[in-house]
Formats: sequence, structure tokens, C-alpha cells
Amino acid sequence: MSEYILKYNGGEVSLDSSSSLRDALEKLGAPKADLVAARLNGKLFDLASPVRESGNIEAVFTTEKDGLEIIRHSAAHLMAQAIMRHYPRARLAIGPTVEDGFYYDIDFGDTPITTEDLPKIEKEMKQIVKQKLRLERREFTREEALAQWEPAGEIYKVEMIKDLPEGTIISTYTQGDFTDMCRGPHVPHTGFLGAVKLMNIAGAYWRGDEKNQMLTRIYGTAWATREELDAYLARIEEAKKRDHRKLAKQLEMFTIVDSIGKGLPLWLPNGTVIREELEKLAKEKEFQYGYKRVATPHITHQELFIQSGHLPHYKESMFPPLTLEEEGEDAEVFYLKPMNCPFHHMIYLSRPRSYKELPLRLTEYGQVYRYEKSGELAGILRVRGMCMNDGHLYCTEGQLKDEFKNVMQLHLDVYKILGIKNYSMRLSLRDPNNEKGKFINNPELWAKAERVCEEALKEMHMDYTAVTGEAAFYGPKVDVQFRNVLGREETNGTNQVDFLAAERFNLRYVGPDGELHKPVVLHRAPLGTHERFIAFVTEHFAGAFPTWLAPLQVMIIPVASEFADYAHKIQRELFGEFVRAEVDDSSDTLNKRIRNAVTNWKVPNVLIIGEKERNEQSVTLRRYGLQRQVGMPFAEFKAWLLNEIKTRALPERDEEYKI
Repeated sequence: MSEYILKYNGGEVSLDSSSSLRDALEKLGAPKADLVAARLNGKLFDLASPVRESGNIEAVFTTEKDGLEIIRHSAAHLMAQAIMRHYPRARLAIGPTVEDGFYYDIDFGDTPITTEDLPKIEKEMKQIVKQKLRLERREFTREEALAQWEPAGEIYKVEMIKDLPEGTIISTYTQGDFTDMCRGPHVPHTGFLGAVKLMNIAGAYWRGDEKNQMLTRIYGTAWATREELDAYLARIEEAKKRDHRKLAKQLEMFTIVDSIGKGLPLWLPNGTVIREELEKLAKEKEFQYGYKRVATPHITHQELFIQSGHLPHYKESMFPPLTLEEEGEDAEVFYLKPMNCPFHHMIYLSRPRSYKELPLRLTEYGQVYRYEKSGELAGILRVRGMCMNDGHLYCTEGQLKDEFKNVMQLHLDVYKILGIKNYSMRLSLRDPNNEKGKFINNPELWAKAERVCEEALKEMHMDYTAVTGEAAFYGPKVDVQFRNVLGREETNGTNQVDFLAAERFNLRYVGPDGELHKPVVLHRAPLGTHERFIAFVTEHFAGAFPTWLAPLQVMIIPVASEFADYAHKIQRELFGEFVRAEVDDSSDTLNKRIRNAVTNWKVPNVLIIGEKERNEQSVTLRRYGLQRQVGMPFAEFKAWLLNEIKTRALPERDEEYKI
């Protein structure tokens, strides 16, 4: 029997295949607490795996990312086992991990299941955890696996097996009376899965195809300890308070109705205020950075999208064509635009360009339309009609780095104004092997552009994560990843280098040598779309927007009807300064009116008006998130308020302030 040398933490041991990786780690003195798997020569294995090669071995603990991933993968099997005990006729599809947890897609046939059924499944899961069932791995050929799963009627497993190439080795894991197909690794036994919670139920088409069977998707979360699970559930409760869909309904920001169409929001007056204030911010910053605003139509002839490459490569995400036909003429085909860039390129081409005009920076809030799958729509985070803070810069190669840095600085300026700190930069590079032909074939140009991007980020002292293989097909890019209250990432702003546009659209400029040269194009969107950015900002502020951004900036509340005239006088003066102010002189009690303004509408500034205030031409100010009230002359308040709006000041909050 062959001997293998394993090294760990400065020590080494010689073992044969009768020993497991757990044996090796124990002999090498690895801690036993929280030990969940092993990493041998960089690859993850079950602890029970036999020693089959020499190399460096590492201990994997539940406290690290890989260990937590293993727990969540195993928790999907735990849930599936409990489900099969209650629903033996169900058919399992696939159960991967996701951020913060896992899910399993299941065909329950004619037996419907609802969230009310989750507690009994959880109860069964707890029993399995107490049993500490070992997870045992077995390996089969493709043919052996089909012989096992086909007679059992596991149609989804069989389909996956048949999609695998001949010669594939397929592994399964068995825990007690349950076996599932999986590549692993998994926890040593079910006792590791004591911090698991089922969260919710959704529908999902098999393999994401709307033509396939609709399955039931059950989501769960899993953690290494009960304390971590409790902390996560507390964050979930916090997230519910901040959910943009809930807040938007409460604050009357937008609505989506079936008679208009899924994913096509109607912006109500309050939401429109927020849109316009953010657009005003973008216009001011872009003006300072030397941008020129343009406007483009919502539809265009198909020839433009053929030239841009959208129709050949992006058609499945575009709305169907609009076909127009006039007598004696061939039909003309138009499309709703999914992107603004081809239109901006045509504006560039509206006349010859000189190097003296570069960099040319074009920008617009352009309405675009993308046919997202209905199952992927989520409030205004993902929609079918969106207004994008789009811009395209045309520059020489020598100007590229400075322009790239200016775009990144514009991102930072906007985020600072909004007090957004929880974001990260993701630099997406090409796969140098380019085996799938995803990226345009110009290694020299790629190397130059990627070097410029990295140098720019480093010179700006910006932290970033470089990811290989995720660049756009036309060049490297930096995406700004926002983290929500749960820590989940959403892509918001972007800054992309494009070498292909100049070639496809024959973009040229006359250089100082009198010859024609190709400009480099930058695509950028610091605020992303109105829809996604407002969703994020709503959750960021928990609906309590700073004064400059709030739909209603001031609520004036007279304590009694005899003070209503003074309240309306204040409103008229604020209207004269374009301040959004209302008077609540309804018959509700004073406390109810204050509660409505503060709790329901989250108005940043509430003015209480009584006899003293009328006589002294003053106001009593109550600010959202602050317990104290402050009296001051109205003239002083107005000057303070206008400065608050002009400077786009961030809101103050008491330390003990809660949403």
C-alpha cells in the first residue's frame, strides 16, 4: 500500500490510504473544535476522505467562509431529507447554496405546500440533527447513477445525469434513510447543523426556463452557531423595516399595476420628487465635471442595434420588434432601446471631430427598456422600464487614465453627499485564455486598458477586488457594489472601457498630425438607474430622507384652529423659496398629527405653531430622529433651512434613535 507525505503547520506525517484526512489532521495536531473539512493541495475534501496523495493539508473550520459554505450545502440535504419524510411522493430537483443560506427546488406534484408547512419540516430537521447521522460519500459511473435514479422516478436528477458527458464520475451522499446526488464536500454528521432556519417559499421554473415545470423553491439560512443565526434573524427584521417596497407604499413613492405591466413602475408625486432631486444632483456634478447633456428617443430602427451588436447578442433581453409598413414600401422594424450608448455614438458622428474637442463627455438620464424575466422582477431593484444616469466619454489613449479617474471621483462625490459608505469596487478583467471567445481578440489593447484601470485605482488609493473573466466583452470595467442591510451586494454604478465602439461605429477624430484616429470610449453610470438607486437610497435612509431629498420637507402643525392663518403664512413664505411644505390643520388631535408627520411620513422638519410662536413670529422645530425641540424666530429657521437644502446636509440622529 502506497505511503503519502502530508504537511501541516510545519509538521509532516506519512500515511497510507487506510487513513482518512481527519486522521492526518489529528496526527498533525490540528484543533478539533469546529473542524468541518480538509483542504488538500488547495482542494476541499470531506474529513472521512481517504489519503490518496501527498501534499499540503489544511484544516477547514466552521468559522471560515468555506466551512460555512459546507454547512449551508449540507443544510439543503437536511431540509430535503425532512421533506421526503413528510412528502414521499415529492421529486427533488436541485439544492445549491446562496448568499446567507441555501434553497431546494422541489416538485410536490398535486400536494400543495405553504409557509404554514415550514414549522413541521423544521421540527423534523431538528430530530435529524439530534441523531447526528453520518454523511457517507459513494461514487458511481454515469450508467450506475442512471440505474439508481431512473427506476425511482427522479426525473430531474435523471435529466442532470444525462446532460453529463460519458465517463463522468458521479458522487452521492447518504445520511440515514436519505441519499442525494452531490459533489460535496459535506459536514461529518448532521449534528453540525443545529443553527438552521427555513425562511420562505417561492416559485421557480426548472432550470430557469419559463417553458419548464414550475417548482416550489424553499429558502433557508444556516450558520455555524445559534448566536450567528439569531444575529442574522435580527438583521432580517431590521431589513423588513427598511424594505424599499414597504417604505415606498407607506410614503407613496411608486406603484406597479398589472394593467400597465409588470416591471413598469408608475412614479407617484413623492417618488417623482426624489427622482428629480437626484437628477438635479447628477446634472450639477456633471456640469462641474465638464459634461454636455443630450436627449435621445425611446425607439430606433433595428439597423442601429444590429450595428451596435445588441440584436445579435442581446435580443432575448429586448422587447419584441415594432413593425411598421406603408403601402408600396417595405416594412420598417423598430425596437425599444435597451441601451443609450449607440445613440450617443451617433451624436458623436453628427459632425467631424478634432482632437481639440476631446475629451467629449455626453450624458443624459435616458429611459431604456429590457425584457427581464417575470421571476426576476423585484420592486424597483429590477424592472423592465428604467431611467439610466448614462454617460459616454470619448477621449484619446493618452487621456484615458485621467478620464477614468475623474469618473471614479464623480462616483465618490455623489456617495459622500448621500453618506453612503458601505460599498466596494470590483475590477472585472478578461480571462486571458479566452477559451469561450467572450472577449474581443486584442491582447495588447486589453493589457494596456487593464493596466490603466489598475493604475488609476491605485493612484486614487481605492480598495478594489480584481475578478478575472467578468469584464465586458469590449473591455475591462469597475462596478460599484453596494451592500444592503443584510450585507448582500447589488451592482449600482459602473465605469467601463470600450475599444470596440470606435470600430463598430467608425468613430474617428482628426489628430494633431492631420490623420484620423480612433477614440477610446468610456461608459459610466455613477447613479445607475433611478429605479435601483432610489431603492437603495430608500433602504439606506430607512425612508427618512435628508431635507434636500425628502418629498415633504416641512410639515407645519398649528396646535389649534386659531393659529392656522399663521401656519399658512409660513407655508406661503416657504413656497416662495421653493420649499416643499404643507400645513396639517385637520381635526385630528395634535399628538396624532405629529405622529402622522413623524412616524408615517418621516418628515425631516415639523414645525409646531401656537400662540407663543404666532405672537413672536417664531416656530418650534422638531427634527426627525432627534428627541429635543428647538424654538427660534421664523426668519432664523428659514435661513437655516435654505442652507440645509443648498448644502445637501446629511440628517442628524440621536445615538439612541431607532427606526
